[in-house]
Amino acid sequence: MTSSPSEPSGLRERKKARTRAAIQRHALRLFREQGYSATTVDQIAAAAEISPSTFFRYFPTKEATVLYDPFDPVLIAATLAQPAELSPLAALRATVDIIREQVSGEEWERERQRQLLVFREPELRSAVMDQFAEGIDLLAGMAAERTGRAADDFEVRNWAGAVVGVIMAAFLGAAADPDVDTLVVLDRAVAHLEAGLPL
Repeated sequence: MTSSPSEPSGLRERKKARTRAAIQRHALRLFREQGYSATTVDQIAAAAEISPSTFFRYFPTKEATVLYDPFDPVLIAATLAQPAELSPLAALRATVDIIREQVSGEEWERERQRQLLVFREPELRSAVMDQFAEGIDLLAGMAAERTGRAADDFEVRNWAGAVVGVIMAAFLGAAADPDVDTLVVLDRAVAHLEAGLPL
């Protein structure tokens, strides 16, 4: 999808985001209906009414349509916007309500279906582990900005690793129950970490 030179960059970015979301939406629907392995890039492109070459401008692989998480930027921006007196963990927990307000029920259900697919498909489950490693960098950057410390500070990275660990454990548990509210599980996981992980 090309834009005219006079088209504002903000509009171009919004159009790209809408196209990316549409491709992912059609991909997730086809994966549910046909199964992940049985669905091809050509089928996804046809469902989204784009060419396969356009598909590859947005996603390098079929796998990437599932691994793309549109909520990470929302989560980080909402966490950074929390009052400065909140600890990084408290700020992270406060974002759950913001996500509930900003994300429609339909969007969140699609995200829940994406998460279930990721953790149920062995091929995707191994790939998402790399994303959790990237999540440590993302959270360390957020914590560094909130605390004034360096993102590569030993304690900052340990904190980020602990958050990613409890989130991963929570998501793996939630994947076993299709009726669970993932946001509730996420909040419980972070609250448990905030309490020092008592057993």
